[in-house]
Amino acid sequence: MSAIAAPTPAHPQDTLSGFEEWEHFVEERYPTPLEGQIGPPPMQRTMQRRDGYRDYRAEARPGVKEFYRLNHIHQTMDLVKAKQQDFGRLNRKEMSVWEAIELLDTIVDDSDPDNENSQIWHALQSGEAAREAGLPDWFVLTTFIHDLGKVLCCFGEPQWAVVGDTFPLGCPFSDKIVFPEFFAENPDLKVPSFQRPFGIYEPGCGLDKVAMSWGHDEYLYYVIRHYLPLEAQYIIRYHSFYPLHREHEYLWMLNEQDRKNLKWIKAFNPFDLYSKGDAKPDAERCLPYYRELVDRYLPGRLKW
Repeated sequence: MSAIAAPTPAHPQDTLSGFEEWEHFVEERYPTPLEGQIGPPPMQRTMQRRDGYRDYRAEARPGVKEFYRLNHIHQTMDLVKAKQQDFGRLNRKEMSVWEAIELLDTIVDDSDPDNENSQIWHALQSGEAAREAGLPDWFVLTTFIHDLGKVLCCFGEPQWAVVGDTFPLGCPFSDKIVFPEFFAENPDLKVPSFQRPFGIYEPGCGLDKVAMSWGHDEYLYYVIRHYLPLEAQYIIRYHSFYPLHREHEYLWMLNEQDRKNLKWIKAFNPFDLYSKGDAKPDAERCLPYYRELVDRYLPGRLKW
């Protein structure tokens, strides 16, 4: 099998609209937990109650279904290995965290007077929600930067290779992954070794030995893995692995380190999905705090 070439997005606004559709779908698909503790004690934040799971097949917009169709067809072991080798070299650009935010903001359509979907606002909303909850500085910074891997779209990657629920390759696809029927056309189904009960892996092998579908999670992990604590690396790398941390699939893969850090991924998730409706933070007041965090953990220009 050979990797499938990724088409370039037709227009920046197409990418932005696609991201928004996907994020809205995820909010509906994975409602926030009931009121109560979020994160390891004593760090808590009470979230609003939301309705239970919806019939996502019936309610998903056509664009979302098409996104997942392409994602599930094209995300193969060959493609993932090719992307890891290509983008893992981190030779696209050298830029600071702030330059990366500015680059990602270029996908916002300035011609739309009603469009205020700046990446800095979602970053601040997420970060401030975590800060308000009393979470440690490294967690707040992780929440602030978690979407920066989406600069992949500025390097010509299509939406299905940037966002989306992530899942393992090299083993059977779980029916708990959204729209599992779209995997019917995935070439990996024809690889016998991938279709064994545990595929090419062994129980307890550890997530670090597992090839995950390609997207902004894995890419940003490559960028920050030598700078941030292990707990932050887990959040960045696996925050879209909803089949694991929301559906409790693939638990057989986890080793002791994975189980220890899973709580941080679960703690992060609500600050990502459910802070978007919060009031806009006072940027003038907040930004000095984030500039200090970035200078402390991710100083200067990073390789992307």
